[in-house]
Amino acid sequence: MPIYFYSTREQYGCFSNFSLHGFELDDLYWRTSEHYFQAQKFADTFHVEQIRLVKSPKDAAKMGRERTRPLRQDWEQVKDEIMRKAVLRKFKTHADIREILLSTGNEEIVENSPIDYYWGCGKDGSGKNRLGIILMEVRKILRYTNETEVENSTVK
Repeated sequence: MPIYFYSTREQYGCFSNFSLHGFELDDLYWRTSEHYFQAQKFADTFHVEQIRLVKSPKDAAKMGRERTRPLRQDWEQVKDEIMRKAVLRKFKTHADIREILLSTGNEEIVENSPIDYYWGCGKDGSGKNRLGIILMEVRKILRYTNETEVENSTVK
């Protein structure tokens, strides 16, 4: 049975990019994966720092969507990899939510966004669910990493 998430207040709210699980990436501290993702739309500009420093992920998302800022040329080509990088770092940083992700076994994970047909499943379920797919990829990476660490620690 698929695992659906959307709001940070729900059971799997830690899967949301708005969840308050900060991490260090690219030598900077990010409050949420949403902050990191939105800032990368404007790499190598002062907009990165503006977005990094806003208090809420909602504000970071709003700033990232404002087209008054110059969106990087290769954004469509790199956005999935940037999301994967942020999500992986978030779950590597926080053991508690890493365990929640790993506890989902092989279940399908779906961002139940009624408005997002790229990152989520959209109102009618026809969306690409790219965030859910990335979470499943990260789960697989973390599972492999955990198994390797256990094997290495038992082999003395």
